[in-house]
Amino acid sequence: MERRHVAVLMGGFSSERPVSLSSGAACADALEVEGFRVTRIDVDRNVAAVLADLRPDVVFNALHGPYGEDGTIQGILEYLQIPYTHSGVLASALAMDKGQAKHVAKAAGIPVAEARIMDRFEIGSEHPIAPPYVVKPVREGSSFGVVIVKEDQSHPPQILTSSEWRYGDRVMVERYVYGRELTCGVMGDIALGVTEIVPLGHGFYDYDAKYVAGGSKHVIPAEISPNIYQKIQGLALEAHRAIGCRGVSRSDFRFDDRFSEEGEVIWLEINTQPGMTPTSLVPEMAAHAGYSFGQFLRWMVEDASCSR
Repeated sequence: MERRHVAVLMGGFSSERPVSLSSGAACADALEVEGFRVTRIDVDRNVAAVLADLRPDVVFNALHGPYGEDGTIQGILEYLQIPYTHSGVLASALAMDKGQAKHVAKAAGIPVAEARIMDRFEIGSEHPIAPPYVVKPVREGSSFGVVIVKEDQSHPPQILTSSEWRYGDRVMVERYVYGRELTCGVMGDIALGVTEIVPLGHGFYDYDAKYVAGGSKHVIPAEISPNIYQKIQGLALEAHRAIGCRGVSRSDFRFDDRFSEEGEVIWLEINTQPGMTPTSLVPEMAAHAGYSFGQFLRWMVEDASCSR
């Protein structure tokens, strides 16, 4: 029998291109070990023609950021009728827009932090909400453009109106939530383990903390009470379903336990294209659940479909 042909999409043109190349290479190597016939595609503007000519059995989407996880590539794959991994057009677009995803999550009863969606030039010289708060680009990942405004800062961050800002004009201004950084993956209809992320030498879980060696420590299972552990698993699964995700997703949380063990749990966002190297968060969670990296990727390929 001819081996199934999997095209791994990686690279692309977003700020997260280096991360995607790393994810894609790791996935392609592991899928070959699993016995698939693999074609690596560094995505450019000609990707539709490349895929139409190649006609793989399945596309493994290892793209990150705009064009790769915002519904754009998913629409191309639907048009070409090539089964693909991860979420479909609508869920990808919705999850990529932090403001819209927050509206849906809140409507589903998931606890979120108060926030405003603003044009960055609207913010001016006065704080839009009482500090401390966080400013995030509405449609970026990997913590690109995230700025934390502390209580003692007299004015909003000046980078927002600078010509150096390159993350779009729409930003989310969100109440800063104190506490621990927790994250939980979902695999199909099962919540995986909860991981605590401990940044090392960084004020928060920024790009370097995520991707530079020694930038952070992952603690799985997170050392929290069973009640909070199960609550976070339930909220991650609820967010996955409310937004309409398929395959694998990962929800990020803050847990403020300064004043009590039960504390405050706040859902921050959902990632429909989480990092996919063997040491990335979701593959670590899958390993904790008993899946090798290759088995985890095989599950994703076998789960692939159109009309997701």
